[in-house]
Amino acid sequence: MLMKMLLLTWLAGLSAFVGAVLAKWEGFGGSILKQKFIHGIVAGGGGILLAAVMYALLPEASNHLPIWAVALAFMSGGVLFCIIDQWLARKANRASQLLAMLLDFVPEALSLGAMFAVNPRFGMLLALFIGLQNLPEGFNAFRELDNSKVTERRLLSGFFLVSFIGPVAALAGYFWLGDMMQTTAVIMAAASGGILYLIFQDIAPDSTMRRYWTPPLGALIGFVIGMVGNQLL
Repeated sequence: MLMKMLLLTWLAGLSAFVGAVLAKWEGFGGSILKQKFIHGIVAGGGGILLAAVMYALLPEASNHLPIWAVALAFMSGGVLFCIIDQWLARKANRASQLLAMLLDFVPEALSLGAMFAVNPRFGMLLALFIGLQNLPEGFNAFRELDNSKVTERRLLSGFFLVSFIGPVAALAGYFWLGDMMQTTAVIMAAASGGILYLIFQDIAPDSTMRRYWTPPLGALIGFVIGMVGNQLL
């Protein structure tokens, strides 16, 4: 079971690298069709993140905490992500998609490890959500960072190395949080608040195009993928 958890967590993180490779191959063409596709990918990532919050993180947190504690952790997570987002903006390093990917990946991987210790079936569902959301986030993060001074090879190497953060965090959750479900629930609720902040602050605005109305439909597709995945598992 431990090896299965590590493999699933690594694959979930590796999907961000796959998204970055797809972004490199895509070539960032300027046609309207390609731009609509890219904005749809952004929206799809937001939809999957929203599904993860609604169907995985908050429901599980509510099973182990009173509603006031869930609400407090949820708001605290949103405020924390807001502070980090402002700090990055002041540093002129506004890589919002990379921020979204890393800030929700680590607490989710911690939660995944803890859940595998008590409920492997839910752990598998969480791994599915993480993998699905990391793919479009990796795609968009690579696009945002491609104009930086870092070479594409180094960028891709960085995305590949990020995939190993997941297993490390999952191991920590498995051995340290497996018997601390209330602590895990606080992490889930805080991550949910941060994710919802990022959806409305960074992801949703980037999913729209002036005079074009179809790209936001990607959010519906992403949400449906998450909803179906929840029902299947």
